[in-house]
Amino acid sequence: MSQALQGLLDLLDLEQIEENIFRGQSRPAIVPRVFGGQVAAQALVAAGRTVPEDRLAHSLHAYFLRAGDPGAPIVYTVERMNDGRSFTARRVVAVQHGQPIFALSASFQKHEDGFDHQAPMPAAPDPATLPTSQERLRGYDHIAPDVIEKFLEAREAIDLRYVDEPPYGKFGEPREPHSQVWFRTNGKLADDPLLHVVLATYVSDMTLLDSILLAHGRGGWATGDVVGASLDHAMWFHRPFRADEWLLYDQESPSAHGGRGLGQARIYTQDGQLAISVIQEGVVRAPRQH
Repeated sequence: MSQALQGLLDLLDLEQIEENIFRGQSRPAIVPRVFGGQVAAQALVAAGRTVPEDRLAHSLHAYFLRAGDPGAPIVYTVERMNDGRSFTARRVVAVQHGQPIFALSASFQKHEDGFDHQAPMPAAPDPATLPTSQERLRGYDHIAPDVIEKFLEAREAIDLRYVDEPPYGKFGEPREPHSQVWFRTNGKLADDPLLHVVLATYVSDMTLLDSILLAHGRGGWATGDVVGASLDHAMWFHRPFRADEWLLYDQESPSAHGGRGLGQARIYTQDGQLAISVIQEGVVRAPRQH
């Protein structure tokens, strides 16, 4: 396992300080606030720690309420909303400096057999044929070197490969609001199903708003022609998967209006199984002129 991946796993491994109360640490992100995927993943860890092992996460719904302070710990309180015969529900609130910064509801289910169908996997090239994040970013002369280093550091634990040029690689003209990314962890993980769901949750916040930027020819956070933040985030975990094996993140944006944009996506295993559905709305604005 790479040192970067071990560092990420340590970041997501919460300290239990009381029954239903956990504490997590933070680290700087590309923007000067806690990365939303980190808070969502840590909140899901907190919820999962209060659920029987035979019940697997099947959905989460979350709101980002305030920007997190990367210099302060985050306290997660878990409310045990329901423990049914088949389903278990938890609500988690993340608090910093006495104020809630994030709220998550998650549902877990005991395995059962049932009807089975899925949307087909879209066409995508083999991830082995695509440039790594480092290879792609090192070729961009228009992005400041310190910004490139922040991007690479933030994604060091994840092997993330764009099928086409990302928004910050080619911008100025609108493109189809559709983006594809292959990803997996940079190293093998234990077999704990919750761990794989948590890692996928972490990565899911990295690129989901890209398709909004593509529709308007904007480079985004790396080029400074957009300001924004995640507002809410929802995920449905349909089938078993491993976050240390290639997953295709197929993303699109059906709408942007009123300073907000919507991203929706499906995540497939390399053999074509639909593993996860994701929807996120975010603030997406042109920088205000002073």
